[in-house]
Amino acid sequence: MNRSFRSPCLVLLALVLTVSIQACAAKGPSVELKGQTYSIEIADNDASREHGLMDRTEMAADHGMLFVFQDDTPRAFWMKNTKIPLDMLFFDADRRLVSVQHNVPPCTADPCPAYSSGAPARYVLELNGGQASKLGLAPGDEMQIHR
Repeated sequence: MNRSFRSPCLVLLALVLTVSIQACAAKGPSVELKGQTYSIEIADNDASREHGLMDRTEMAADHGMLFVFQDDTPRAFWMKNTKIPLDMLFFDADRRLVSVQHNVPPCTADPCPAYSSGAPARYVLELNGGQASKLGLAPGDEMQIHR
């Protein structure tokens, strides 16, 4: 191979590898539902679960928050200090959809109403209101988690 040709090729290869590594590192955790991928924040301890999406005035359409628990039990969530409508998707330990609370409005009363899973759940995924209907989600649909 000609030396004058090899040097630009090596530089290009190094650049492609660097960009690929950065893209993988920046990707972060996500979930997949019916072929649609959502970047997520993970709430897996008491403090992060308690704060959730409070005080957010907007959230990107391809973003959400995944609440992770250590056990399966009926869950109830509320919208205190949450300023955007959300879909609450409740999943069991096998990541199968148990139930959905659709387009839950921000809380304007005190106390705020609670929205229940109606069955044991280990994961709760909050997405922008309307996403569950847009995807046509139904009980039994599987969520894939990518960390």
